Amino acid sequence: MSVKTASTTLAVDDDPHRYEHLSVIRLEDPDAIARAAKARRRHPGVKAGMQNFIVAADHPARGALAVGSDPVAMADRRQLLDRLRIALSNPDVDGVLASPDVMDDLLLLGALEGKLMFGSMNRGGLAGLVNEFDDRFTGHTAAALEALGADGGKMLTRICLGDPDTVATLEATARAINSLAERKLIAMVEPFLSVRENGKVRNDLSTNAVIKSVAIAEGLGSSSAYTWMKLPVVAGMERVMASTTMPTVLLGGDPEGSQEDVFSSWQAALALPGVQGLTVGRTLLYPHDGDVAGAVATAASLLHHTPRTASTRTAEVSE
Repeated sequence: MSVKTASTTLAVDDDPHRYEHLSVIRLEDPDAIARAAKARRRHPGVKAGMQNFIVAADHPARGALAVGSDPVAMADRRQLLDRLRIALSNPDVDGVLASPDVMDDLLLLGALEGKLMFGSMNRGGLAGLVNEFDDRFTGHTAAALEALGADGGKMLTRICLGDPDTVATLEATARAINSLAERKLIAMVEPFLSVRENGKVRNDLSTNAVIKSVAIAEGLGSSSAYTWMKLPVVAGMERVMASTTMPTVLLGGDPEGSQEDVFSSWQAALALPGVQGLTVGRTLLYPHDGDVAGAVATAASLLHHTPRTASTRTAEVSE
């Protein structure tokens, strides 16, 4: 089976057969996924001053299909793939963060040429699950990511001081960080201090809570050499970024404010030391006006692309 390459003229389509070939490949030639991963061109690598733009698409694997007031916005896989391909066709988009099913589809579509690949590792804490804080690692493993030629793995690390399942999640996160580090793969850790209110999990986005979550998360694992933080943009981001030396990407979440306000908050946070870029999903893939390409282009324009070499950094330190 042949793998289709990404088109330069992409749009959200309504042809129900447009991804039928993916089902045929999966049925008749499942090894095509591994071949596509092996054959693809890799990203040239991350560098200081070159902020990265990564599109996130791992929400459905947690049963989190809602965007804004639409509870099933992400349920249509064909539309999700359309939107991802539009985003990834922008040359300023560096890569994707996805669960295995989405990653495999994108590989078969040839949409990840020259892109960073981050796998989503723990998807067991389903949205609304009675033991949601027992967030087991049911997605990518470090070994699977290495085999795919991926750049790293991401793990959501919700810390609820009132829930005994938290300690198991912390332990599993530490093991995953170790396993990634052994393979020289990035561990993108997304920590929150969280509580359960009226049967629902809520992340505490106060400045002090985010800082405390960072302090806990960056100490996980036997080595922090390959650990990154994935953090929300909150009030007092200067204090948040002062709490870590880890490379940090900003997450988008499902914001309630206007798109202009969201972009403005990202722009301010992207100017802070240590911020390596954006890892955003629903905000850009499902914008209020439906213009995916426009939302992605606007977000890309906020990023800084001034490379700093090792010799430059050495000179700065010696001054």
